[in-house]
Amino acid sequence: MRIMSSLADHIERYIKTRLQQSHDRVVEINRAQLADDFSCVPSQINYVLTTRFTVDSGYIVESRRGGGGYIRILQVPPGKLQDVVGDLVKRIGTSLTEADSSRILGVAASLGIIKPTEARLIKGVLQQETAGFDGDKDVLRAKLLRSLFIVLLFKRVGR
Repeated sequence: MRIMSSLADHIERYIKTRLQQSHDRVVEINRAQLADDFSCVPSQINYVLTTRFTVDSGYIVESRRGGGGYIRILQVPPGKLQDVVGDLVKRIGTSLTEADSSRILGVAASLGIIKPTEARLIKGVLQQETAGFDGDKDVLRAKLLRSLFIVLLFKRVGR
């Protein structure tokens, strides 16, 4: 007995085929165009991306909304995800302004490395913990962000 594939399966297969055909394992798609091609709503495309193209399964999804918006999907070779995580942790450095911490959190969230809710939670923790601190807030912020990233990110990559 043959079970019919769902629309989500077809979309996933299409994206994975495009990734395999790409020489650098990166593909850019337009959400609205893909929804048109599959005769579905854009939220169906979002569903496939958030459930089947996760950091845990070796993908980084970057999304830019608006008229010229796109979705970029990068298939990370096994073992390279730690490099991406390591680069983010290195960007933190030893001192970090509030604006820079927001930017790093935004990058991590836009790449799908952390969830937007996690980014907001971390931002809140950083603001709360540095608010009453009398020492160098930028140094404390860097230490806190590095620690929080390491806990969240290495948990995801299997450490």
